[in-house]
Amino acid sequence: MIETIDLSKEFDGVWAVDSLNLTVSTGQILALLGPNGAGKTTTIRMLTTILKPSRGKARIMGYDILTQAEEVRAHVGVLTEQHGLYPRMRAREYLEFFGRTYKMERSMLQKRIEELLVYFGLNEAQDKRLGQYSKGMRQKLALARALIHDPTVLLLDEPTSAMDPASARLVRNAIQQLRSKDRAIVICTHNLAEAEELADQIAIIRQGRLILQGTPAELKRKLPGKAQVVIRFLVNEEDFSPKLDSVVTLLEIGKDYLIYETDQPEQVTPIILEKLIQQGLRIYSVERRENSLEEVYLSAVANPVRAAYAG
Repeated sequence: MIETIDLSKEFDGVWAVDSLNLTVSTGQILALLGPNGAGKTTTIRMLTTILKPSRGKARIMGYDILTQAEEVRAHVGVLTEQHGLYPRMRAREYLEFFGRTYKMERSMLQKRIEELLVYFGLNEAQDKRLGQYSKGMRQKLALARALIHDPTVLLLDEPTSAMDPASARLVRNAIQQLRSKDRAIVICTHNLAEAEELADQIAIIRQGRLILQGTPAELKRKLPGKAQVVIRFLVNEEDFSPKLDSVVTLLEIGKDYLIYETDQPEQVTPIILEKLIQQGLRIYSVERRENSLEEVYLSAVANPVRAAYAG
């Protein structure tokens, strides 16, 4: 659905995007993460044919963004950081305007507008001018505009920005429902919980370069450092005195649990469990503590060379 090959963009000697190689398959959601100025929005603008790459190429559904720009735009829905709403327009005429630019048949367009206004809770406010809308309402209308022609590729830049929790949940649910075998979605976001909830793949970029990519679970496993393992027991507090080998570092011991760390959890943990059972201890559960996506992200942007190597 989406493929970039050495995609690059230079502004006055500065590479805003540098040698970006990404692939998003059908049915996938990719979250593009990175600090401000990392090149996320520039990437979206190139994929929507707004900006011309300085080097490299990209294809949307097989269409080249340089030589087949019209075909690309016909299949892409985009939510930009700056919505470009017309404050004197009303919601229905705004959506009609964009629907006509996609040459939608009138009855289908009216049906689609009705569906989107109801879904995003804008039906009762459709007669207000857009200048009277709150930030959250504007965001929902901009997303409705991106969806008006039922695109097969969605490029969403901060889709829940400025929304209250209920509205943000509605938009995330909408994105989940838009996931299908016939659609690919790219989300640029600073909301790491949102990225982890929605994305099949996460790509982290810094200073225009891709430094880490994988599923959320894969990225958590790539974070340098030792893994922590929590073992819980069925014991009475006075009877609890487990003994561990020096191959692991004991971090904490409670009345019915212990926590240790090791750089070889898969190899060491079965040995530890066997020794604890031999001590007559009854094990209730074993849990490997995962790194958080926030920890992965902060480590990657702080150590881009190491992160790129790990990826």
